[in-house]
Amino acid sequence: MTPPAVADVVLPCLDEAAALPGVLARIPPGWRAVVVDNGSTDGSARIAAGLGAHVVHEPRRGFGAACHAGLLAATADLVCFCDCDGSLDPALLLSLAAPVLAGDADLVLGRRRPTARGAWPLHARLANLELARRIRRRTGLPLHDLGPLRAARRTALLSLALADRRSGYPLEMVVRAADAGWRVQETDVPYAPREGRSKVTGTWRGTWQAVRDMSPLLAPRPAGAEPPVVPPESPPPASTGSRTAPRQGASLAGTRGEGAR
Repeated sequence: MTPPAVADVVLPCLDEAAALPGVLARIPPGWRAVVVDNGSTDGSARIAAGLGAHVVHEPRRGFGAACHAGLLAATADLVCFCDCDGSLDPALLLSLAAPVLAGDADLVLGRRRPTARGAWPLHARLANLELARRIRRRTGLPLHDLGPLRAARRTALLSLALADRRSGYPLEMVVRAADAGWRVQETDVPYAPREGRSKVTGTWRGTWQAVRDMSPLLAPRPAGAEPPVVPPESPPPASTGSRTAPRQGASLAGTRGEGAR
């Protein structure tokens, strides 16, 4: 019998045939790649299955729909998310997820650092800066990026009851985690030019639509909301100071990623 995976890596996929072989080759040993095909027409699902990935088909279009289908299909205690376009290196998840596995953090995000000119289009970067500013104001978390490379425990993620099925899914995860008192860390990761064209933030129009999708999720926390609770599988924070663990010093060169494809 195949032993259970150390972690499941959810890879939302829409026409990523060119990038898939390289991405899947970088999945850490003993970890399982969960490729969620979101209606590809270029044979992505067939390629992923042929390379040993667990393939999930999600007919509802939307980055959030694909991410959540992958989360529901995951069985490992640790669940990670990564873009499937070659812009992010899934091998980095070993170090990214270490604070979660050690019980020092509940959610770890990769802060994208571009490695080449054009890796992160200006309009997408500006939109991300504005969203990060609004996240800091809404949650108090000192975050700088809404990066798609992230790690958390599966049952804790399910307890957030995420509802967005479009490009707001990554943002909703952070906001709900903050409201629940999670310890959130951010660490630098390199961001390389992607294979192919972005499905969402590749244009000014797509980027603007993504920001519009996310804006309602940044509404102030309702008055009288229940007090924060620590995720069910996470030990209590070591101190009662900031609920955001110190940001890890990153020697990595940079990253490029986007909330929605």
